[in-house]
Amino acid sequence: MLFYLKSILPCKSFLILLNIGIIILYLITCLFPFIDTGGYPLLSFPGLVFPFLFLALLFFVILWLVLKAKFWWISLTVLLLGLQQVLSVFAFNLPTQFSSNKKPNTLRVLQWNVTNWDEGSRNEKGGSSFRQLMLELVKKENADLLCFQEFFEPQDTLYHQSNISAVVAMGFPYYHIVPTKEKGADGQSGIAIFSKYPIIDSAVFEFRNNYTGEHLVYADILVLNKKIRVYATHLQPLYLDESEYEISNWSKQQQKNGESNLTSILSKLKTAYQFRYKQASFVRKKLNESPYPVILCGDFNELPNSGVYFKVKGNLQDAFLQKGSGFGRTIPFISPTLRIDYILADRYFKVTQFQLLKVNYSTNHYPIEADLEF
Repeated sequence: MLFYLKSILPCKSFLILLNIGIIILYLITCLFPFIDTGGYPLLSFPGLVFPFLFLALLFFVILWLVLKAKFWWISLTVLLLGLQQVLSVFAFNLPTQFSSNKKPNTLRVLQWNVTNWDEGSRNEKGGSSFRQLMLELVKKENADLLCFQEFFEPQDTLYHQSNISAVVAMGFPYYHIVPTKEKGADGQSGIAIFSKYPIIDSAVFEFRNNYTGEHLVYADILVLNKKIRVYATHLQPLYLDESEYEISNWSKQQQKNGESNLTSILSKLKTAYQFRYKQASFVRKKLNESPYPVILCGDFNELPNSGVYFKVKGNLQDAFLQKGSGFGRTIPFISPTLRIDYILADRYFKVTQFQLLKVNYSTNHYPIEADLEF
């Protein structure tokens, strides 16, 4: 083995250049917590492959050690500089069984982008959808607070069942729902917060002046004579076409304008990065203004090593990092590292449990839930 490694020494110059290139990309991701990635959206692209950059640097550390080259300490030093990134991407906890029993003085929070309760796929399934199964899952989890993005309510409840009524019937009499400005022919979707405890105040803050985005909303909830503020949000989506989710289609040509799927995706990524960082700054401002302990649930459409994530998170606890394990991806596409849905909690709470529910419904997101103890 050592003989084989020494045989590649003539390629040492190439390996050094490759190592330097990886170091540069890795260092860019290390700057995310400290720079405005919205002003420099191209800098965000290396963050999409951060886990692979980490593994590549680790490979070079081992390679240079085996070859007894002095470059190992450079790669190792850079690797350690990204420790904050590593700790935000990977949860170093052993997998545990989520207990259905709730401890006293505990709030169970469920966060889910329900993608209109799969109603958009009704025609593809011959007039049916996974809506009922999704509702049954929500009921089974016995949460106290529900935060939904793309929550759909049909316009005509004579022919389509009301989702609001279905959730209220589960024991959530209090709710705050804010639809987007865009209204479809069948109904309207938006942000929803449901609670088993009284909502004593609520508000909505719009991100944009057009109708394409959802909002930041909050509900002040009275729990055991304590007031907490629950925020829910949905940051700027990518609006990918179905074919753009498949890596195998990225090199194919679109029929509409002749540009490749990859070019289209990169353009959408750049635009979304710009919008989301501005939205993240606004969310952080509103979180700082809260007079009560906060819980923030949302679909950020950003990875946990991004500038948006660090801007929004601030000093809040990430429930997944506290009690989850592994990468915890929340959408079943493209990469095993895509965690874009979050439950963040004030340090007033103790995160006692977390789970990600990998249900095989057509919704693009997995639900996540956490137990937060006062």
